[in-house]
Amino acid sequence: MKPSASPFFSAPFGLGTFSAADPASAFPGLVTPDGQVLDLRAALGDPSLTVRTLLEACGGRLSFLRRYAEDRGHGRRPLDDLRVHAPVEPRQLLQSGANYRQHVIDLEAAHRGPDDPRSEAEARAEIAAVMDRRAAEDLPYVFTGLPSAITGPYDDVVLPSWAEKPDWELELAAVIGRPAYRVTRAQALDHVAGYTIANDLTDRSTVFRRDMPAIGTDWLRCKNAPGFTPLGPYIVPAEFVADPGDLQVTLKLNGEVMQDESTKDMIFGVARLVSYISQSARLLPGDVVLTGSPAGNGLHWGRLLRDGDVMEGSITGLGAQRTRCVAERS
Repeated sequence: MKPSASPFFSAPFGLGTFSAADPASAFPGLVTPDGQVLDLRAALGDPSLTVRTLLEACGGRLSFLRRYAEDRGHGRRPLDDLRVHAPVEPRQLLQSGANYRQHVIDLEAAHRGPDDPRSEAEARAEIAAVMDRRAAEDLPYVFTGLPSAITGPYDDVVLPSWAEKPDWELELAAVIGRPAYRVTRAQALDHVAGYTIANDLTDRSTVFRRDMPAIGTDWLRCKNAPGFTPLGPYIVPAEFVADPGDLQVTLKLNGEVMQDESTKDMIFGVARLVSYISQSARLLPGDVVLTGSPAGNGLHWGRLLRDGDVMEGSITGLGAQRTRCVAERS
């Protein structure tokens, strides 16, 4: 189920991928807040166009599309008649972990040992000081994910039979528009085409290897099942996002608010993350950088995902997701 025109989508236009019926016929589209979609293949005269090739061709500068949003002379289709796919197919998916100050403080305080002599207030104050030093002196924590885990913003999410503790993690996602390699923090945002929403699902039971604890985390198994990264609904051009460091991230589970935090709480902002990643890897047009999840995950609430759950995720001005959890059938 998708909204015909999300009240949270406030930009003059967004960029997405849509299809009328057969997913193989998906096309890049320009969507306006009133729920109308323009097929950019027809408008731009390129039958092979995708969102990724569009970003490559325009260097991530999407302002030229404004005239298509304002000119109603081009044929449009109602959003209600279309399936909404993930807005882009990235070649690379980069994921930031432990990037929200309050989230890390909550986790560290909750996992204090029974012999810890500090009060909870003392422990939280010390952890907060560590987070502040980390923001000033340390480096972001980033790992890679698989694009095959990405699904649409209204698609069902299949919970694998082996996933004992599936959890949600709503996040702001930055979409790269221009190749970025060894860019400075001051240059980094010039390489971001726009922003969208990601729900970076994680199976908490497989985060750490049980057979060989010394190996540490197993990101392949816990995060990359098919459909574990609902993405979208749309890419909102960066020019319409005044400050990616001041957006509200909200996730509801069956109508109850679980996450509701500002991106102000990020330890490392978008520019710092993009610059850091680019020091080691070459970011390409269409690549997606997940910026971490705020406090309020299922592990915190003691309530993990199960069959029939409905997640609704929104970020200020970027639209909203709605995904239903379905247990894998044998």
